[in-house]
Order: sequence, then structure tokens, then C-alpha cells
Amino acid sequence: QKMKSLLGLKQVSCLGHLLVCLLPLCHCHPVALRLHQATHLGEPGGSYVCQVCQKVFQFQRMLNRHLKCHSEQKRHLCNFCGKGFNDTFDLKRHVRTHTGVRPYKCDLCEKAFTQRCSLESHMKKIHGVTQQYAYKERRTKLYVCEECGHTASTQDALLRHLHTQHPNSAFLRAKGALYHLSQIFYVYINN
Repeated sequence: QKMKSLLGLKQVSCLGHLLVCLLPLCHCHPVALRLHQATHLGEPGGSYVCQVCQKVFQFQRMLNRHLKCHSEQKRHLCNFCGKGFNDTFDLKRHVRTHTGVRPYKCDLCEKAFTQRCSLESHMKKIHGVTQQYAYKERRTKLYVCEECGHTASTQDALLRHLHTQHPNSAFLRAKGALYHLSQIFYVYINN
């Protein structure tokens, strides 16, 4: 016991087995490993395990989003290549590989990225700058024009940009259709 603590090892009990936590871990069963890794996520009792692949998530909503990847049905198709996605976020990220839109720009060099997390990783690895966020603090939202990569700090500013620069954009056509439907619904309800 004393030797284990000197080596930085800690005994833990997962699924009734006595296992050794090495970080990186060495567990006797992949499911036990995944469940144990969840204990390091910082959410007591907050480990959600995918029953298909045993991947562990900190929050139920993250598990729900992940479960879509196991579905054969792809609801969102790329207009450029036809590849299907289960999530609009994944589709948007993929479409940027076709359009070249890279809205997240490094303030310290010329590099730009398609995703905020890629910029943050770059800042840490290349420039040694780590972004600090308080618990549950939200990052400043960036509104991105998927037509040209222009960024705005508010949705209204993005809409103004779209109206002036891209009046025939698919986004505005979709917004217009939704507005038209809401007006029909309003008239229907109030008659």
C-alpha cells in the first residue's frame, strides 16, 4: 500500500473489481475503463455511457447528441458533395471544408480556423496562451456568414450583412419562409 502511494498509484473499485488507476489507465475491461475515466470528469454521478460503443459523456445532452452518430439515417445533406450528417453542427463544420470559411482568427499570427476549439488549441500549443473560463461561463458568441466568412457580434448585425451582401442567400430564404409560415399561423389563430 505504501509503495503504491509512493508510485502515485491509487486503488479504485469499478463495477465490483479492484483496479489500479495509472492515468493512463490499465483496466481489465473496456467498459470498466470507460466508467472509471468518467470519475475524472468532475461530475459526481454524472457519467453517461453509450450502450453501443461504451464512450462516456459528462452530460446526458452530450450522450444524446453522440447517439445520432450510430443512426443509419442522415437527416442533413451537404449541398456540395451529398455527404450526410445527423447533426446540423457537423454539417456546418463539413461545409466549411468546401467554402473555405475560417471565421476564428488568431490575434497573434495569420492563421484562421473553421472552429473555435481549433483556434483555442492553436493558441495553447503555438503561443502558450490558455483561455480561462469560469465554471459554466459562456464564450462570446460569434455570428458567421457562411457565404463569405464575415463575422458579427450580434444576430441582427449578421442579418443586416446578409440583406446587403447576400440578399439571395439560402439562410434568408429559409428565414423568409419561416416568417411567412408564422404570419399564416398568427392569422389562423386570431380568426
